Parts: sequence; structure tokens; C-alpha cells
Amino acid sequence: MAKAAFIGLGVMGYPMAGYVQKGGHDVTVYNRTAGKAEKWCKEFGGSHAATPAEAAGGADFVFCCVGNDDDLRSVTTGQSGAFHGIKKGAIFVDNTTASANVARELADAAAKSGFGFLDAPVSGGQAGAENGALTVMVGGDEATFNTAKPVIECYAKMVGLMGDVGAGQLTKMMNQVCIAGLVQGLAEAINLGQAAGLDIDKVVEVISKGAAGSWQMENRYKTMNAGDYDHGFAVDWMRKDLAICLEEANGQGVSLPVTALVDQFYGDIQRMGGNRWDTSSLLARLKEFG
Repeated sequence: MAKAAFIGLGVMGYPMAGYVQKGGHDVTVYNRTAGKAEKWCKEFGGSHAATPAEAAGGADFVFCCVGNDDDLRSVTTGQSGAFHGIKKGAIFVDNTTASANVARELADAAAKSGFGFLDAPVSGGQAGAENGALTVMVGGDEATFNTAKPVIECYAKMVGLMGDVGAGQLTKMMNQVCIAGLVQGLAEAINLGQAAGLDIDKVVEVISKGAAGSWQMENRYKTMNAGDYDHGFAVDWMRKDLAICLEEANGQGVSLPVTALVDQFYGDIQRMGGNRWDTSSLLARLKEFG
């Protein structure tokens, strides 16, 4: 059993922290809204702290899942941040989807203070977090990874070391680029099939077993076909992620033309009021704009 801390109890962090506690570890949580931390403790046990630094104090592993680069800096190196309370020899595991640059920045700060750092963004969405079945893409040194992996596996079905610090975030960018193109293609296909009067269930039953098959098709086509977008990974979150992808691509001198276009389409959905709709709402945009 390890002593652990978990910072950030959003739709992802809340169940992830729960799985670490269920895994037999002693977890202290911190959340900006204290009531959420209190609720978590009533559900899972453990304890909660008033600041990230307090939560990290004495922990062997400190996990974090917050919104973006600025949020991450605030709860790590900011006033009362976790980096001010974490002990030497501990490992900080960042599950936030953020930039590779901030991962390297925080890894440098961690090294200077004598503790380990892993950037470890996740994929699988809210359902994956609630089922303890996330895919975790990790950047960092191998020894640190091997030490942290058994605890990360509490909330994961797949954990892989992608390379040095920053490689986890870069892998997540590739993941999001793939998803953007897949969902747009699926939305266009369903829109065409509906317009032609096809039975979408029958079509997908066949084509999902061939080269067109994907996780998005298997898990999103029914709700897309029904025009139901009130679930899953929100458009606002996806636009944040795609902005990170496009910024990194620009820095690398790489073109992401399809990703840039789909990002604009998600902007249209936000203007339609669909900020919290699931990313599969690209179909709703096609219905609105043709």
C-alpha cells in the first residue's frame, strides 16, 4: 500500500482517484471546490486537504488531472501548489492533457527538487474513467515509470511508456488528431446514409466489421443517429486539445489541414450553443449548415 494524493476531481479525476483508493492505497484528495472533495471522501474513504501542497505532503505518488497548462502550473508551482509540499523521492504523475512544453518545464522543476515526474495523459473519456479502463500514455524515464506503473494501473487497462518527458503529451496529441478525423468522417457518412434513407443500424453492423470500423463507430453511431449529444467528451475540451495539437504542429513545421478544419467545425458547434455537447455533435453541424 502506498500513500497517494490526487489533485483535481473533475469528471475524470473523481473516478480515477476512487480506483487508486480501491486499489488499496491511502489517498488524500484536493479539489478547488471543497464540497466535491468531501463528497469523494464519503464515497471512497481517504481524506481531503485544503491545498495541493497539503495533499502532496508525505505522499509517495501524487496524481493530478486538471484543465489546462495554466491550471496545471497553479496546482504545482503556484502558491500552495503540490511542488511546495511533495517529498524528495516521490513521483508526480500528471494525467492532465496539456502541452509537451509544460511537461518539460515541470519535469525540470521536479528534478531540481529531488522527485520524479511523469506526463501521463489519458484516453477513454468519462466512461473509461468510471470503468477504470483508461489508456495512459506516459513520458518520463524508465525507472520512474516502472515504479509508478502498478499504481497507475489501478485506473487503466493499458499503460505505455512512450519516451522521455513530453512524449506522453505528444502521443495524446496524435490520439486527438486521429479522433477528430474519424468523427468527422463518421458524421459525414451517417448524414449521407440518413439522407439516402438507409437503415443506419444495418449499415454499421456490416461496415464496422470491415476496414471502416473504429471505436468511434462502435460507441458513437447510435447516439449520433438519434441526435443525442449530451454525453461523453465535450466540444469545449476537444477544442482545447486541438489547439494544443495545432500549436505543436506549427512549432514542428508540420501541417494538420484536416485537424484545423475540424477545429473550425467545432467552433461552429460552440456558436450553436453546443459547448458541452459530445464531440460526435459534428453531425449536428452538418444538419445545421449542410
